[in-house]
Amino acid sequence: MTEGEDKCRGVRHVAIIMDGNGRWAQQRGRPRAFGHSKGVDAVREAVRAAGDAGVKYLTLFGFSTENWRRPSDEVDALFDLMKRFVDADLAKLDREGVNIRIAGRREGLSEDLLSIIERAERTTARNDRCFLTIAFNYGGRDEIVRATRRIAKDVAGGRMNPEDVDEAVFASQLDTAGMPDPDIVIRTSGEHRTSNFLIWQAAYAELVFLDVLWPDFSARHFEQALSEFASRQRRFGGVDAA
Repeated sequence: MTEGEDKCRGVRHVAIIMDGNGRWAQQRGRPRAFGHSKGVDAVREAVRAAGDAGVKYLTLFGFSTENWRRPSDEVDALFDLMKRFVDADLAKLDREGVNIRIAGRREGLSEDLLSIIERAERTTARNDRCFLTIAFNYGGRDEIVRATRRIAKDVAGGRMNPEDVDEAVFASQLDTAGMPDPDIVIRTSGEHRTSNFLIWQAAYAELVFLDVLWPDFSARHFEQALSEFASRQRRFGGVDAA
C-alpha cells in the first residue's frame, strides 16, 4: 500500500460543500466577494490534499441553481472567479494529470463562461490520475429532473422500454455518470445540511460537518474528515457483521 492509499483509507470519492465564504469576509469587514476570492485558495488546498491522500475523485460544490437569488454583483463575482481559476490553474492541473468536469445546467450561462468550461474539459479529457468535478449552476433536484426527461424521451421515442429503467440506467443519465458515488460529503462552516447537493449519489455517503469557514480550509481539515470516515462503520442498509 502506498502512502497516499494509506492516508485515504479506502476512500475513492470525496465531495465538499464549500460554505462560509461570505461569513468569513463579513467577520473581516469586507464584501462577500472578497470571501469568495479567498475561497479559491482553499480550492487549491483541497485539490492538493486529495492528491496527497490518494483520493481519485474530488467533487466541489461551487455554485448552485439557488445561488441566482443572490445579489447580481455577488453572482458576477462568482462567475468571474470560475473564469480566473480555469485561466490560472488549467495548465498546471493538466500537467498533473487532473481530469476536469463541470457538473450542472449549462443553459443560462454566458457564452464566454461556456467557452472556458468547454476548454477545461477538452484540455484535460484524456487525464486519469485524478478527477476534479466542479458543480456549477448545479442542483440535485434539477439534475434528477434533467435525467428523467432524457429517459422519458428515450421511452417515448421507442428507444427504451419502461421496464428497462433501473438504478444503473438512471445513474448513467446523471452529471456524474461513470463516477463512483461519494464516500464522504464534507460541509464546512458548521451548517448541518446537504443543500440539494448530490442527493441521488450521496444516499449512503458519510456526512462530515466541520466548523471551519471555507477560506480557512486546509489539508489538516481534509485529513480530519478522512479520519472521521475511518472511525465509522458503513452498512449500506444492512447490519454490522459482528
